[in-house]
Amino acid sequence: MDKPVPHPNSDTRSFWEGCHAGVLRYQCCGNCGTVQLIPRAVCSHCHTLALEWKDASGHGTILSYTNVYRAPTQAFRADVPYVIAIIDMDEGFRLMVNVRGGPGPHVQIGAAVRVDFEQRGEVTVPIAVLEAQ
Repeated sequence: MDKPVPHPNSDTRSFWEGCHAGVLRYQCCGNCGTVQLIPRAVCSHCHTLALEWKDASGHGTILSYTNVYRAPTQAFRADVPYVIAIIDMDEGFRLMVNVRGGPGPHVQIGAAVRVDFEQRGEVTVPIAVLEAQ
C-alpha cells in the first residue's frame, strides 16, 4: 500500500513546486506582513489579495512532537517507530512534519532542525532533520 500524497491545486501549486525543487515556500502578505504557511487565495489576517511567495531558510526548532509506535494504516507499518513534530520555523510559521531518524534522546523540544525533502510518488514532501548538536 502506498502512502497518501497531497493533490496540489491552484492555491497550493507554488508550495509543492518549491518542495520538488528542494525549497520550502510560504506566503507573506504585502499589505499587513502576516506570514502563513497554509496557502490561501487571501491573507488570513487582513483578507487582501496581496500575497507573495517567499523561500524559507529551512531552519527551525521543535515545538512539540510525538513518537508513533502503531501505524495508522498499512502504508506506514514499515516506518514504525517514527516521530511527527511541530516545528517553529525561523520565519514565523509552524510546520508539522516527520523527523528523520525516529525516536530517541536526540529528539527533544527546542532541538534545532532543518527542512529536507522526501520523494513520495510524484510528490516531494518536507521532512525535518535534526541539526548537529
